[in-house]
Amino acid sequence: MKLKRMIEKIPGGMMVVPLVAGTTLNTFAPQLLEIGGFTTALFKQGAAPLIGAFLICMGADIGFGAAPRAILQGGSITLVKLLVAVALGFAVDKFMGAEGVWGLSSVAIIAAMSNANGGLYAALVGEFGSESDIGAIPLMTLSDGPFFTLIALGAAGMASVPLMALVAVIVPLLVGMMLGNLDADMRQFLTAGGPLLIPFFAFALGTGIDLAMLIEGGLAGVALGLLTTFFGGFFNVRIDRLVGGTGIAGAAASSTAGNAVATPLAIAQADPSLLHVASAATPLIAASVITTAILTPLFTSWIARRNVRQSVAAQKVEQ
Repeated sequence: MKLKRMIEKIPGGMMVVPLVAGTTLNTFAPQLLEIGGFTTALFKQGAAPLIGAFLICMGADIGFGAAPRAILQGGSITLVKLLVAVALGFAVDKFMGAEGVWGLSSVAIIAAMSNANGGLYAALVGEFGSESDIGAIPLMTLSDGPFFTLIALGAAGMASVPLMALVAVIVPLLVGMMLGNLDADMRQFLTAGGPLLIPFFAFALGTGIDLAMLIEGGLAGVALGLLTTFFGGFFNVRIDRLVGGTGIAGAAASSTAGNAVATPLAIAQADPSLLHVASAATPLIAASVITTAILTPLFTSWIARRNVRQSVAAQKVEQ
């Protein structure tokens, strides 16, 4: 049975298939993931350490000379992702009021669209991206949480820059970079392990998602996911290419992180007058998390295939 070949026929299959499998199992038979021991540690609680190991492996393939470009790339994508979310959210608030349109309020839009799934980004650039795409991971973590959303909604007094969270992401990458730059054999050894880890932490990420959230969010939540991946993704890809990237990093950042579901609560604590709007936004954001977890790998793989086709066409013209 050619299982690996079948999975790889699906765009981003090594990420998408395990993620969907983990989500399905967590939705319909979550007790199977709670039996303890190695099973629970790996399949339910293993996302963070597996991603940490993945960052070391991917960091080993980054030359020190790629750091400035990675900073420019990651910073540009993060800034544009925030600006697009704020512009669209404020436009909805101005013309449609606090309740928004079809339940899509400014709170829901900004929280979902300004927030990126760092684990998903790492997996996708690890599979399709370059060393500068991978090096941008620490900067992308700045959008992984409520910080920018709170600032955008005028609640910066409740927020603080997640400096240690950023440091925590940088450390594994730096360890990998040091090992890879010190020893070519170590670089080869570590980088070979990166792709192996993707399906394992993708499954673990999936076990943190419940499909019931998609049903509760309804069509409005799915629409929010579509906006995040394709509308926001269009601008992410454009700025990525503008600063010298291939568009892969921009596409890979076009998602909503799981922790964005908690963002409305943080907003309501900062401004109690937004409690009703924040409560209504929560299921919509949860639906966007699930929707983008499926669509962002498909979008990124499409960009990657398009880049290959354009490269082949350009080579034929030169010949």
